[in-house]
Amino acid sequence: MNRRIARSAPFLTPFAVAFSLAGCASFSPDGGMSPVQTSVRLDLNANAEKIVTDAQMMNAETRYRNLLKKGLTADRAVQIALLNNKGLQAAYNELGISEAQYIQASLPPNPGISIFRSSGSGELDIERQIAANLLSLLTLPARRDIAETQFKAAQFKAIGATLRLAADARRQFWRAVAASEQAGYLVQARATAQTASELAKRLGETGGLNKLDQSREHAFYAELAAQTGKARVQQTLERERLTRIMGLWGGDIAYALPSRLPALPSKLKPSVRIEMEALERRVDLKLARGELDLVAKQLGLTQATRYINALDLNASSSYSRKVTVDTASGTATIEKTRMRGAGLALEIPIFDLGEARTREAEETYMHAANRLAEKAVNVRSEAREAYLAYKGAWDVARVYQGQVLPLRKAIQDEVLLHYNGMLADLFQIIQDARLRVISNMAAIDARRDFWIASTDLQAAIIGGGMAGGESKPVSAAAGGE
Repeated sequence: MNRRIARSAPFLTPFAVAFSLAGCASFSPDGGMSPVQTSVRLDLNANAEKIVTDAQMMNAETRYRNLLKKGLTADRAVQIALLNNKGLQAAYNELGISEAQYIQASLPPNPGISIFRSSGSGELDIERQIAANLLSLLTLPARRDIAETQFKAAQFKAIGATLRLAADARRQFWRAVAASEQAGYLVQARATAQTASELAKRLGETGGLNKLDQSREHAFYAELAAQTGKARVQQTLERERLTRIMGLWGGDIAYALPSRLPALPSKLKPSVRIEMEALERRVDLKLARGELDLVAKQLGLTQATRYINALDLNASSSYSRKVTVDTASGTATIEKTRMRGAGLALEIPIFDLGEARTREAEETYMHAANRLAEKAVNVRSEAREAYLAYKGAWDVARVYQGQVLPLRKAIQDEVLLHYNGMLADLFQIIQDARLRVISNMAAIDARRDFWIASTDLQAAIIGGGMAGGESKPVSAAAGGE
């Protein structure tokens, strides 16, 4: 038995090297989702889940439909998107692909086995050979470390995709609610204008109102009707965009939105540690650090193998048998021969000394280092910018809420008193009504902009990207004589 093992030693050598260098990497039970779920819980107070089985899909459907029944809020819209958006699930599939590549990279290369047999004229030759890529075996720990770093980068990318979707869902929720509030306000204003228009018509028939004032009242009502139609279209569009982000279809799209945006907070978030908090928590900055670490590890591997491009180790064993027949006596003699050996194939670096690959790796490292430095500067600037926009939107919204709208109401009351006292004409009432509609629409826009700016501030701190194209506000009837 020991003799047989000794004879097999040349064949077992590559396997022994492989097993000594191989790690124990294995697939995680959650597909690498643990860091993603932890980040979403801490940063968003929500749950992220990779849906694989039918049972998980049914559970997700039950959960998001229960949320829809309770009435939509910004937080619920985010949670529904995290459960139901298929694009996010595709990002989680990419994470699973990265884990599979990491596991694959941690395995030693498979050896090759070849058997050759030839016979004829009483001769039989059998040759067996096992070959393994020795360079791949020796660099296995470094390659496994690089693959693990790539897998961690994929986890940061999955976190970034989750935060980006959450921020988009929250922004679109504010836009949809603002469009709904504007449409509702214009419907009420149009109803009032319609009543005034009908009254003006009756007064004109009795001779109590001239045709000029009648035309002004009718025009104001027509303008408001057009603006109401435009606002309803915008309301439908904003709602549809929110529906798309949440991944809803069929009967689930008949959800209810709040009729009004929430009131402004009484206090702003402090700005003392905005920049430092962004540097500590921004997921894209963490990803850039990981990419720099990855390039550094790849550079080390490139320098270690710059002169060796291919190194193959092989072990062989051959068996030959020859039959010789004595013509005089007719006796057959069998000669058996066994040979064993090992070989090494090495590419000779005559033309390519690896300098180009090393220079490329060094430039790639400096590229990643400069990108990281740029990202750090930009993160601090984006945090400051987001806070300035957040504070500015709060100031503007408070001016409308605390000054403009109360003044507009006071003006309206005074104009009505003057009109009743025969001190003002109908034209002044119409002009004041137009201006009041414009102020109310602008106040809704200001509150919407504040809540979007609040979302942008959170995204500037934890990641998720800045806001995209803003929805165009619905302008009220502003025509005048």
